[in-house]
Amino acid sequence: MLKSRKSRKGLFILQLVRNFAAHFFKVGFLGNSRLGARLPRLIKKRKQVASRMKKRISQLLEEALEGLQDIMQLLTEEQREELRDNITVQLFKKNEVLYREGEVPQMFHSLIKGKVKIYKGGVGGRTQIIRVVKPVEHFGYRAYFANQNYVTSAASFEGCTVALIPNELMEKWMKENHALAMLFIRLLAVQIGNSDQRTVNLTQKHIRGRLAESLLFLRDNYGLEEDGATLSIYLSREDLANMSNMTTSNAIRTLSAFAQEKIIAIDGKKIKIIDSETLEKINKKG
Repeated sequence: MLKSRKSRKGLFILQLVRNFAAHFFKVGFLGNSRLGARLPRLIKKRKQVASRMKKRISQLLEEALEGLQDIMQLLTEEQREELRDNITVQLFKKNEVLYREGEVPQMFHSLIKGKVKIYKGGVGGRTQIIRVVKPVEHFGYRAYFANQNYVTSAASFEGCTVALIPNELMEKWMKENHALAMLFIRLLAVQIGNSDQRTVNLTQKHIRGRLAESLLFLRDNYGLEEDGATLSIYLSREDLANMSNMTTSNAIRTLSAFAQEKIIAIDGKKIKIIDSETLEKINKKG
């Protein structure tokens, strides 16, 4: 039986594709072409890259689990297995947003490495840094347990490593494990107390007192470099102003005044505390 014209055309195209594929395979991979010669090396290199990535992912996971010891030690063996199966480790670049105000909270966050700021947008586009997070601290879970969307945002001061756990899983564990629930009740209670005190300080202290408090706050949270004087976090003047509830220009002028009085030394974003005793007095005086 003769095939239709449309059918014969389809067979011709199919045969043409087959011939082209066979020729390409023969010349490109089995012949003496440069691609064919490089193919084994390319495959080997790809396997090596995959192996390194797998090793790095495993290393990040172990670092995260090691950092979560305050949680791990309270979990049952079954819950620890659930944690290993559900944890995600994510790397964030400098100034990258972890979550935004108004978003639905889905993940519990634990900072394994790096520095993170919790902030809120204000009137006229101004930003207020509510608090800073250091390793290993947990954050981003209050809104979930309050049945709210996020009322703040979080972003990295520098490159950081964050462990993420589904909030539903954390809630399930807290219902099963009263010791774990008490851990986070205490953490929230401490945060509320600190927030209350900081709110009073930011609204009642003068500019010098607010900036002195912020510098001491950064020292106490992130520590000092090997010289025992330089803050181990380098903030922009804008971030420092947002922490201290003042304009950027006021932050720059007050820093310059502190430097002239030999209380601190400034080198770009590096701030060295020279006279911590005077800085403490300014903080207390307000």
